[in-house]
Amino acid sequence: MSRINFPKDITLFERGWLSSNSILITGSEHNTLIDSGYATHAVQTLALIKTALQGRPLDVLINTHLHSDHCGGNATLQAHYPELQTLIPPGHANLVADWDAYALSYTPTGQLCERFCFSTTLQPGTEIELGQQLWQIHAAPGHDTHSVILFEPTSRLLISADALWENGFGVVFPELDGLDAFNEVAQTLDLIESLRPTLIIPGHGGAFTDVNEALARARKRLNGFVQDPEKHIRYAAKVLIKFKLLEIQRIQFEELLAWANATDLVTHLHKFLASDTTLESWIDTVVNELVHAGAARREPAMVLNI
Repeated sequence: MSRINFPKDITLFERGWLSSNSILITGSEHNTLIDSGYATHAVQTLALIKTALQGRPLDVLINTHLHSDHCGGNATLQAHYPELQTLIPPGHANLVADWDAYALSYTPTGQLCERFCFSTTLQPGTEIELGQQLWQIHAAPGHDTHSVILFEPTSRLLISADALWENGFGVVFPELDGLDAFNEVAQTLDLIESLRPTLIIPGHGGAFTDVNEALARARKRLNGFVQDPEKHIRYAAKVLIKFKLLEIQRIQFEELLAWANATDLVTHLHKFLASDTTLESWIDTVVNELVHAGAARREPAMVLNI
């Protein structure tokens, strides 16, 4: 739980980095959860919600975007709350309806997400009632082309998903597919600045109030990626390996190599960054960089999360 004082109808479940944060907004008419975390944490997500609601139902589930760490608990919540209404951004609605796990990014990233359904879509440029307030829905492309952020203008509270963290923002996944998305990140940062939020709940990490400082850090990071796009790709490779370590905590190096070889996005990044070396050599280098950064540890034949 964050130590920041929120409006009384809002509870932040600040999760570890494998799962996104989850935000519970309660009201007299309905109770809403924003983002459901990763699949392996789904039981924990459900337990947190049941404890907070004390027997009341969860009525609405919103996903800011459909990366696995933000919607991996959807199926479990839908099974427990059969009347649950699930709202997702419109851009991937057809992929969810047909359940294209590859196009939704779960297969090529080697990540888990159990199939879920949705009730309707979140339309940018409109408002939605959550708790006792009307929240604005804004498109926030960049990290994910179809991501949205939610802003409550009375309290000036912004739910920023992965568009802005206190120290950066999420991997710009469209860039990994060869699409120009750094400009979209910049535009989304400009949008956040124009909303003038005084409190931000990000998709990962603690809530924060130093919005101008966070925007300055994000723009500096973005500029570094614009000046050196390979820096961003190297960062993305480490994020994918670290995510796997967060999921399973410890793995034999040979098993990690087999997972990497079967994970299309990882092999794509290898070909882009180090086609003149073997996949084994490149994965060994990425793991050693994580160790050097204090994000992993190596034992004989093993790689461990820290």
